Amino acid sequence: MLKDITLGQYYPADSILHKLDPRVKLFGTLIYIISLFTFRGIPAFLLATIFLAAVIQISKVPFSYMVKGLKSIIVLMIITGIFNLFLTQGEVLVQFWIFKITYEGIKNAVLMVVRLIYLIIGTSVMTLTTTPNQLTDGLEKALMPLQKIKLPVHEIAMMMSIALRFIPILVEETDKIMKAQMARGADFESGNIVKKAKAMIPLLVPLFVSAFRRANDLAMAMEARCYRGGEGRTKMKPLTYGAADKKAYVILIVYLVFMLALRFVWVKFVV
Repeated sequence: MLKDITLGQYYPADSILHKLDPRVKLFGTLIYIISLFTFRGIPAFLLATIFLAAVIQISKVPFSYMVKGLKSIIVLMIITGIFNLFLTQGEVLVQFWIFKITYEGIKNAVLMVVRLIYLIIGTSVMTLTTTPNQLTDGLEKALMPLQKIKLPVHEIAMMMSIALRFIPILVEETDKIMKAQMARGADFESGNIVKKAKAMIPLLVPLFVSAFRRANDLAMAMEARCYRGGEGRTKMKPLTYGAADKKAYVILIVYLVFMLALRFVWVKFVV
């Protein structure tokens, strides 16, 4: 399960998507998330699916590698589906005890699960094709206008980059601790929920200790190098837009316009 977590990891490949400016990928991810929660109807759903499939194909990242990240949110998807299935009002199809399954509930449950899957995969495309350093530089550059209202843009970007970089490190550390505890006779599989929760204590305590120790070492290293924030700092590789980046922006805007148009067309069609 731990090896299935792909968030925050970088997959090296020679693709057009890897070479794009990180600001384009951040903007594209934001547009795709907006489109997922605004589309209605089968045509818009097909367009979102085709767009995501095309992006995955261009990225040259194996689809099986991206799908691995979904295993870690199966519980979240099940809970989301159940809540939408039983708590949505509408035309009752099946009823037992206090629970009702409606046509609208089935539709909302399927739609929310699909949106969640597409959201995870779409976000994974960005992190898998962008190094943490590029992501930090792109986020800082994109939020640069907010410095006029005294927002610490560099510090925010740095914290997000460190958080993403710590994810694979902590996953690896958790795997090592779990194997060490299992070698000492710990059982993380059998028993009910209460026993499994108690079995996690020998895992969580050393994990938190290790995380705080790593955070302290990082703070000490930054302090030793006289790190004082982003003021006055320069970039070894400043970000500049190329021809491919401008074409990508055009494609993203066209995609968003089509999604919004399909939404209004579908509303009129249903009405």
